[in-house]
Amino acid sequence: MSLADTGFLDLAPMRLEYRMIGPRPESAPTVVMLHEGLGSVALWGSFPEKLAAATGLGVFLYSRAGYGRSSPGRLPRSVSFMHEEAMDVLPRVLAAIGFQRGLLFGHSDGASIAAIYAGSVQDHRVRGLVLIAPHFFTEDMGITEIRRAREAFDSGVLREKLSRWHSDVDCAFRSWSEPWLDPQFRRWDITEALGYIRVPILIVQGEQDQYGTLKQIETAKEECFCPVDAAVLPGIRHDPCREAPELTLTAVVDFINRLLHDHREGLSRSGARIAIM
Repeated sequence: MSLADTGFLDLAPMRLEYRMIGPRPESAPTVVMLHEGLGSVALWGSFPEKLAAATGLGVFLYSRAGYGRSSPGRLPRSVSFMHEEAMDVLPRVLAAIGFQRGLLFGHSDGASIAAIYAGSVQDHRVRGLVLIAPHFFTEDMGITEIRRAREAFDSGVLREKLSRWHSDVDCAFRSWSEPWLDPQFRRWDITEALGYIRVPILIVQGEQDQYGTLKQIETAKEECFCPVDAAVLPGIRHDPCREAPELTLTAVVDFINRLLHDHREGLSRSGARIAIM
């Protein structure tokens, strides 16, 4: 298919909104962006444009079912919803856009979905992973924070805020919060998948992330046999792309250009660098 700048992917029974920035998949590597648990195409803000401009790559982002302007998702969501997104939906998205080579770039739940895919599918087209504030297992602090979010949503404050970004705000919030707060989800753990990832990984995490500790990075470094770089951003919480966009962009661009340099696929347009652990 010929991708317009914006539109919808018809993947029956889903209709997923998307944006495509820069060269199309047949012309250059593509960064596929997977949003956070309450995210959408619009909530990425200007970061995708900056990423495309800094790397020369194509950047594709979409809203999962139930989010943004995509069709509603089925409720209640299963506690295995991230595996379903990684194994059932993401392959269909990649096929629909004609993905040929590039990276998966995920934030929070989106980062976990990217890790599950890379650890479960030997897809030679995926050359690397950028994981922003990923979850590889549950932590008490994160569950507590989600309970606070549910209270804010029920009071109307968070609901009003999110309604700007989602056509069905109740579906969006329930799709995220209900699985995470299900008692069965306490056993959710994808560390085994990390050992099967065979491409380089960059993890960017805020030092003050309220949903997860730096044990997430430590676990990735212990479990992965592939190279794992990490950038820990001082004073930043769960959303580095919005809270520290320039620092995050610098880390990501440096990683992408180093990763693709040997293949002559990435154009370095930024000389800035950030210390990587």
